[in-house]
Amino acid sequence: MLFNIQDLQRLNYNDTLKIQQDLQQQVAINRVNDHLIFVEHDHVYTLGKNANSNNILNDKCNVVKTNRGGDVTYHGPGQIVIYPIFNLKKKNIGVKTYVKKIEEVIKLTLADFKIDSHVPYKETGVWTNNKKIASIGIHVSRGITMHGLAINVSTDLSFFDHIVSCGIEGVEMTSIEKELGKKIPMNDIKTTVTKYFNQLF
Repeated sequence: MLFNIQDLQRLNYNDTLKIQQDLQQQVAINRVNDHLIFVEHDHVYTLGKNANSNNILNDKCNVVKTNRGGDVTYHGPGQIVIYPIFNLKKKNIGVKTYVKKIEEVIKLTLADFKIDSHVPYKETGVWTNNKKIASIGIHVSRGITMHGLAINVSTDLSFFDHIVSCGIEGVEMTSIEKELGKKIPMNDIKTTVTKYFNQLF
């Protein structure tokens, strides 16, 4: 394994962001190895750097502006968020390849739980049955990544009703639990995601 795993369990978005920023600096100067962070956040909506604030439909939402790509999304309990802090130069891969590999990690993970998924042309994230099940939003500085991916495991999908998710009109969100009709332990998802990050990175 060429990266360390840090499972933060449940932590608010801002505290997690500080951890990411610190690790990004440490990885950049070769003080620590690459990291893979797992976390579930408290309820929060995040805006990407080019997001349209009109895509937030409820002025009571707790909103954090970020420097990641993408538009607005929701994070909360039951959603596993994964933040790779990777040195892409050392891995000798470009940003587009990196995103493709993340998409593949998600698709392979879902396939292990008998969910067929795909990445639509000109859309972001990973979809199943015309519904979005996972989102991707990254930032790369000096070849070091931060932010990452979010997979809806047993998420309360009603929280997506307060936004135009990812800036896509009419998008319907789904979760692993909704697709399978049963709960899957979060640790099972973490183990599977880790397996495919190891394979692909």
